[in-house]
Amino acid sequence: MKATLWLIALATILRLIFAGYTGLGVDESYMVAAAHSFDASYFDHPLVSWWLELGARALTGSAAPLVVRLPFVILAAITSWLLFFITARLFDERAGFWAVVAYSVSPVFSLAAGCWVLPDGPVDLALAAFMLATLRATGFIDGKPTPNCWLVAGLFAGLAMISKYNAVLVIAGVGIGLLLAPQLRAQFRRPQLWLGVLIALGLTSPLLWWNAHHGWVSLHYQGGRVDGGHLRPYMPFYVWGGEALFVLPWLWLPMIWAQIRAMRAGPAQAAPWLLAWAGLIPVLLFAVISIWSSTHILFHWAAPGELLLFPLLGAWARGISPRLRNTVAVGSGALLAGAMLFIAAEVQFAFLPHLDRLSKPGRSPLLQAIDWTSIGPQIPPGIDAIAAQRWYDAGKVGYALALDHVNIPVTVFAGGPHQFAFSAPPASFIGKNLLVLSMPWTMEQTASFCASSFQSFTPGPVLTVTFHGHVLLAMPTYIGHDMQAVPAPRA
Repeated sequence: MKATLWLIALATILRLIFAGYTGLGVDESYMVAAAHSFDASYFDHPLVSWWLELGARALTGSAAPLVVRLPFVILAAITSWLLFFITARLFDERAGFWAVVAYSVSPVFSLAAGCWVLPDGPVDLALAAFMLATLRATGFIDGKPTPNCWLVAGLFAGLAMISKYNAVLVIAGVGIGLLLAPQLRAQFRRPQLWLGVLIALGLTSPLLWWNAHHGWVSLHYQGGRVDGGHLRPYMPFYVWGGEALFVLPWLWLPMIWAQIRAMRAGPAQAAPWLLAWAGLIPVLLFAVISIWSSTHILFHWAAPGELLLFPLLGAWARGISPRLRNTVAVGSGALLAGAMLFIAAEVQFAFLPHLDRLSKPGRSPLLQAIDWTSIGPQIPPGIDAIAAQRWYDAGKVGYALALDHVNIPVTVFAGGPHQFAFSAPPASFIGKNLLVLSMPWTMEQTASFCASSFQSFTPGPVLTVTFHGHVLLAMPTYIGHDMQAVPAPRA
C-alpha cells in the first residue's frame, strides 16, 4: 500500500508541474473561455467539468492554468486510489499496485484525463466510484452483499452521466453483465437498486431540463456522430489502433486480452465478468460506428470503458515475468514523464531554438502548448467584442484575454459556435464595434462574408501570437463598426 501511495504522490507532482508550466490546449481554452456562469448544462458536455473550472476561478479570482487544472489533478489522484482499492480487494495489493502503475503511465488517463480541463477526469472518478459501490452491493468487496450500496452506485452513476454523455455506455454494460449472470440477476429484485436508479435519473434531470429548453442541441450534436457516410470496413482497426496508441499499445493489448479472458470465463467469475462488461460497449461501439460514420471518431471516446479494465490488467501483470513487467513500467513511466517535463521546459525556456520552424507557418504544435497572451496589448481601442470564425480560435483568444484581464467578450460568426452560441451569441453585439479575425479565410473571403453586416468594415491590425520573441501565428483582422445584422451563414 505504501508503494502505491508513493506512486500516486509522484504522479500527482508530475501532473502539477505540467499543469502549472504549460498553457491550456484548444479544448481546455474553449471550456474556460466559453463558460461564464454555473448553468444546468452546456452545449458539448454536461455540467461537472465546467463547474469545476468555474469554481476554481470563483474561489481564487484567477484563470491561471494551474488554478483551472488543479481540480482535475486532484480527481486523478482519487481515481488512482479507487482503482487500487478495487483491484486489491478483488485480487491482491500487488495487482492493485500494477493497476495504478498502468493507469499512471498511460497518456490518455494520466495526462489528458488526469490533468487537463476536460470532462474525462470527472467521469473517470465517478465511474470508478460507481464500480466500487456496485461491487460492494453485490458482495464482491466485503464478502457479502451490501444492498444499501446501490444508493451510492446510483449517486455516482448520476454524477458520471452529468460529467460526460458516454458514461451511460459503461453503466449500461454493467447492467447487462448483471442481467446475464444468473447469480446476480436477483439484484434487480432489491428495492435499493431501483432507488439508486431514481437517484441517478434525478441527478441527470438538470442536463435534460437544459436540453429541453435549448432544442436538445447537445443530444443532436452528440447523436449526429452516427450519421452515415461511405462504408469503410477497415476503420475499426484504425480506431482500435488509435485507442491503443493513446493508452500505450503494450498496455492496451494485454488489457483487451484480459477482458476477452474474463468474458470467456463467463459469469461464474462474476467480478471480472462485470469489469469486462463495463468496458465492452465503448470499446466495440465506436469502432463499429466508424465503419459508416462521416464523423472522425476520436480515440479517447472509449477511455471511460477502458478505465475499468485496469483491475484486470493489474491482475494479469502480477503473473508475468518480473523483469519484463518492471522494464515496461519503468520505460513507460520515463517516456511519459520525460515528455511532460520536456514540453513544460520548452514552453518556459524555449531551450530548443527555432523549434517552430519545423512546422508550416501558423501550424506549430507550440500554439497548443502556450497561451496566446501576446494578443491582448495589440487590440485597438474602441472594440466591444472579438469575432472568430471557429470555436477553437475563439477559445484560445478568449482564454488569453481572461489571463490578461482584458474584459472583451469573444463570439463566433461561422461554422459551429458550440457553447459560444449561448454565452456570447452574435446577435447580442448588434450596434457594437467588433474586431473580426480573418482566419482561416483570406481577407477577401472575410470581407465578402461580413462586410454587409456592418456600417463600415475596414482592415485592422495583424494580431501576432509570439513565443519567446518568435512569431508563431499572424492573424489578419477587420474592424467592423456598428454591427447591423449577424453575418449570414456561408453557402
